Amino acid sequence: MVQNSTDKWFYPGQVWLDTDGKKIQAHGGSVFYLDGVYYWYGENKEKTDGKNGIWTWGIRFYSSTDLLHWKDEGVIIQPDLADEDSPLNPYHAKLDRPHLIFNEKTKKYVCWVKIMNEDGTQSETILTADSILGPYRIVRKNLRPLGMSAGDFDLAVAPDGKGYYFFERVHSELISADLTEDYTDVTGYYQTHFPKLYPPFVREGVTHFVRAGKHYLLTSGTTGYLPNSSQAAVGDSWHGPYKVLGDPHPLDDSHTSYHSQISSVFKVEGKRDLYIALADRWRPDLMNLPYEQYAKWFQQMFDGSLSADEKQQLNRKMRAMGAADEMAPTCDSEYVWLPIRFVDPCKEYPDGMVFIDWKDQWSLDEYE
Repeated sequence: MVQNSTDKWFYPGQVWLDTDGKKIQAHGGSVFYLDGVYYWYGENKEKTDGKNGIWTWGIRFYSSTDLLHWKDEGVIIQPDLADEDSPLNPYHAKLDRPHLIFNEKTKKYVCWVKIMNEDGTQSETILTADSILGPYRIVRKNLRPLGMSAGDFDLAVAPDGKGYYFFERVHSELISADLTEDYTDVTGYYQTHFPKLYPPFVREGVTHFVRAGKHYLLTSGTTGYLPNSSQAAVGDSWHGPYKVLGDPHPLDDSHTSYHSQISSVFKVEGKRDLYIALADRWRPDLMNLPYEQYAKWFQQMFDGSLSADEKQQLNRKMRAMGAADEMAPTCDSEYVWLPIRFVDPCKEYPDGMVFIDWKDQWSLDEYE
C-alpha cells in the first residue's frame, strides 16, 4: 500500500508520498499549525543510505491543509558543506529531532536541534527566523543545557508565553527545564524524572502534550534505532511530578510500540478531542529481530557485565545484524501516525490512561 495525493485515509507504516509523488522525508518530526496550514518538518534522510556516512541532510518542511496531502516546501534548514566545524555539516555532525516554537514577544520562530558530535558528546543548536519557512540563522551552538549532555527532547509553550524544554540527560534521566524569555537557552530551573542506571531502561524520545489540564509525557527506552516499549506518564503541572501510567500500545506483543518510536503529539484543529501521535518506523528491514534479544544486547553494553573485549565482540555482532546506528539506512524509514484514545480516571485506571490503538487505516472523518 502506498499513501499518495488521492487518498482519504492514513495508512500507518506504509509508504507516504508528497503531492509531487516523492517519498516524504520529515523524520523525527513535528507538526506546527499556523493560519489554517499545517507544517510538518523533520530530518531529511533522503541521502542516509547507511553507507555514505551521512546522518541527516538538513531539515525539510512540508505544508498541508488536510494532514493527508503534503506539499514539499524544500530543505528549509540547509546542510553546511563549507564549514567542517558547523553543527549543520552532514559529514561531521549528526543532526536529530528538530522542534519549533513561536515566541510571541520576539516574533521569532525558534528551532532547536540535537547534535551528536564526532567526539561523542551531545549538544543543542538553536536557530531563529522571522517566518516559519525561514531563512533560519544559528544564534547559539554547542549548548550543553544545565551543563548536561542533552539527548532527545521536546519544546512547549504555556498559554502565558513561558517556554519549557523536556530532554533526556543522556543515559541517565529525563529533565524538565524552564526556557529563557527568548527561548534560546534555559534559565537554570529544572526538575528530574524517571532516573535509570543505564540503557535500555533510560527514557528518551521525549514527547510532551497537554489535554484537559493534564500534562502527558510519552517516552521510549534507549535501544538506538531499534524499537521498544513506550511509556506514558501524567502530571498536574509542567514540571510534574509525573506518574507512570504504563505502555500506551495495547495488545502489542512485540513490545516495540508497533515497531516505531514516537517523536511528537499534536491536537487537530477543529476536532473536539483528536490528538495524533507521530512516530517513525526507523528500521522496517529489521522488524523480525526480536525485542528481547537486542534489549539484552543494549543492557550488556552498559551494565558493566562485559569486559572491553567482550563489548567489542558484541558491537561487531550488532553491526553485522544491522543493529548499530551507523548501519541504519533510514532513508527507507516509514511513518506511523495514529490517534490517541483517552480513558478518564476510573477504578481500573485511577489516574486515567492513554492508548494508541493499531489501525491498518483510519480517517479524520471518524472523529468529531
